[in-house]
Amino acid sequence: MQNAILKVAKPLPPAIERLSELAINLWFSWNPDALQLFAQMDPAKWAQTGHNPVRLLYDLDDATLEALSNNTDFLVQYRQVISKFDAYLNDPTWFQDKHGDRGYVQVAYFSAEFGFHESLPIYSGGLGILAGDHAKSASDLGIPLVGVGLLYKKGYFTQKIDASGGQHSELYDYDFAKLPIAPVLHEGAHRTVSIDMPGRAITLQIWQVQVGRNRIYLLDADHEANNPADKELTAQLYGGNQDTRIAQEIVLGIGGVKALRALGIYPNVYHINEGHAAFLTLERLKELLHLGLPFHVAVETVRSATVFTTHTPVPAGHDTFSIGMVEHYLGPLFHELSRHKQAIIALGLDHHTGQFNMTHLAMNTAGLRNGVSKLHGQVSREMFKEFHGHIDANEVPIGSITNGVHLDTWTAPEWKELLDRFLPGTWREEQGNKHQWQQVEVIPDESIWKVHQQLKDDLVRFARQNIMEQRKRNGESEERIAEVRQYLNPKALTIGFARRFATYKRANMIFNDLYRLKKLISDPDRPVQFIFAGKAHPADYPGQELIREIYRISQMKEFIGKVVMLENYDMNMARYLVQGVDVWLNNPRRPLEASGTSGQKAAMNGVLNFSVLDGWWEEGYNGMNGWAIGSTGTADWAVQEKENTQSIYHILEKEIIPLYYNQGNLPHQWINRMKRSIQSLSPVYNTHRMVQDYTEETYLPTADRARLFVANHYEIATKVADYKQFIRNNWYQVKIIGIDDRSAKLSTEVPLSEIKPSTKEVSAQVHFGPIWPQDTAVEIIYYEDNGEKWEQRIIAMEPTGELVEHIQSYKAAIPGHLIHGPHFSIRVRPISTNFAHSFELSLVTSTLSWQ
Repeated sequence: MQNAILKVAKPLPPAIERLSELAINLWFSWNPDALQLFAQMDPAKWAQTGHNPVRLLYDLDDATLEALSNNTDFLVQYRQVISKFDAYLNDPTWFQDKHGDRGYVQVAYFSAEFGFHESLPIYSGGLGILAGDHAKSASDLGIPLVGVGLLYKKGYFTQKIDASGGQHSELYDYDFAKLPIAPVLHEGAHRTVSIDMPGRAITLQIWQVQVGRNRIYLLDADHEANNPADKELTAQLYGGNQDTRIAQEIVLGIGGVKALRALGIYPNVYHINEGHAAFLTLERLKELLHLGLPFHVAVETVRSATVFTTHTPVPAGHDTFSIGMVEHYLGPLFHELSRHKQAIIALGLDHHTGQFNMTHLAMNTAGLRNGVSKLHGQVSREMFKEFHGHIDANEVPIGSITNGVHLDTWTAPEWKELLDRFLPGTWREEQGNKHQWQQVEVIPDESIWKVHQQLKDDLVRFARQNIMEQRKRNGESEERIAEVRQYLNPKALTIGFARRFATYKRANMIFNDLYRLKKLISDPDRPVQFIFAGKAHPADYPGQELIREIYRISQMKEFIGKVVMLENYDMNMARYLVQGVDVWLNNPRRPLEASGTSGQKAAMNGVLNFSVLDGWWEEGYNGMNGWAIGSTGTADWAVQEKENTQSIYHILEKEIIPLYYNQGNLPHQWINRMKRSIQSLSPVYNTHRMVQDYTEETYLPTADRARLFVANHYEIATKVADYKQFIRNNWYQVKIIGIDDRSAKLSTEVPLSEIKPSTKEVSAQVHFGPIWPQDTAVEIIYYEDNGEKWEQRIIAMEPTGELVEHIQSYKAAIPGHLIHGPHFSIRVRPISTNFAHSFELSLVTSTLSWQ
């Protein structure tokens, strides 16, 4: 049923009937030929519909469609696109080629938002765009993935900026029949599932989005069986209060699992994309408990099949709810599983705050966890260090897979045509092949600059139109509207800043010294201009004040037409910006940018990044592919603000502006840096590489582990759960009862040839009680200066002699100058070959607290 071909309901002439299939598969959104096919059917209507092919087909009258079906030129293009579409759906894929023997893998990717295209406005920003790009690359690569999300009747919000710079949020009810989605049908009726809420059940309709080869299922509470308040649960993305938020997350997590079951889908990998979806683990727990599994075995089974990605580097950004609120909204679940209520609450309990933390729930129920850049991984390990006991932050089991962007979505068609001419024919399929990207070197500077200037001209036209429409709506004078035609110089150095207007992103930093900025902008020989765009959440008043401040500055005589603020930032505007500016500015407070992806989109188009070394840019910057805004790495906010501001102006004045204007007919040095950027960043910061990393580092091992855990009636899951329970119950008996740290005398049992002059032998005795010593690792921990920082060293201690009265002796050789206490410690930790990572049990006995 769920594999049926989706089509638009409106009948079309036979010669072009597959347009209805093409319009409802978001493959069109990253294929310029398909977009051009729809655009030429009626350019004006295409623009009016927001580039929505489903609505376009409904809005075109029968006579126009019939004429197109008899238009020879249109039919040639139509057949070419359909042929390309069919080849895409049927050609072999990376997953088939590399992992063809893993046909049992099935991934379910849960996310609160998905940003596929402006025609389906169920996204707000980076998290949703990333989820959409993830799904697109999963399709391109042939990863067997289904997505689960929510279908928001009013989307996020449309941003309007008034004549004083104030943001106004407008909501519209979308007609689902005219979006590129389709209802999931069962026996001719819309397929639904039901979830229990306090005092009533809520009916959820299931919709489907076709993304190339894969499907995303979206849940919608706007059903006649629901009361008016419940119908609004899926009305708006990130709308409402805490009650709305927890209810939406129950719909997403618990309702999402129920939807998959209704469709006969039983994944062996559940990917929680941020904590919003973590309630899915409770529905899966309930399923397993109803099968008769003990609670601790059910938890291990859930954990074996779950991957969690965190995107938030500050504690305040993680969803938390009071225990009372959780008890209320999960009341039906707790009533059904009354014996396990406290154990379920404990899975999400943050002992420091007494709140139920969705990230804690995800961490406790996911075998593998990761951040979204190397720096963010380290920040997350520091943040959740206490969650895992007394271990070094680098050992905390949270990895990192750096975000990327979908190259085919974000790279301008003009760039792709140029790359097609000079790169190997497989460059789109093998995006991670760094060698092939070196061919960018041979692209003539003239060709690169021609493409870049064309995209810049397109951006200037788009920006002028955006501002003119804004002024018309605000009732401004004809003179004020007409002057916009002179705004922005297509030949001037153009710097873009566009993203969510959260205060930590510091959109107004460039305005910290208006006198200095005025000198830069007003130089007639080397002009500079800035384009800003972005939405602030309707409840984020400080973010909205940033928009007002930038708008106010843009209206000052010195800056008018050279600093502009565009309204209603969305995916369509984002493409113009990341493809058309010269420099992409990013200046968050470090390390609050978990990854950031807008700069990656810009890099794909030869735009140079000028950014604080935060998120992905810390690992992407190499000194030749853009610029780094400097500051002391550990500086507090005030110092960082001052240092960043000085760095921005200094680099603009001394490096960026001189390089851009150091040109004869062409800015060869600038173009050379564009080439360095494309060569170094495109093969790394794309979602093909990212999804391949997720597949090989998390999906495949998780699928194998999940299969192992459920085999033979949950034999391994039971073994691991019982082992952990036994270890937890008896770990208090593990004690390090003696240490021999004599530095003068080395054991005669160790051959002299194996002992360096600077080493010594350390021995220890450990009391284990009923725990088997082989189920533990006994290690010496010390730190060594590697020239840049103190790096942890771990030396495994070897058992010596027999186990006597639960006591086992150990020994190891370490550098002779180290002294126990000041220089090194000894620890004991539980181990198992069935653990997903070294610290799956956060139990450590250490001499750090032994003395």
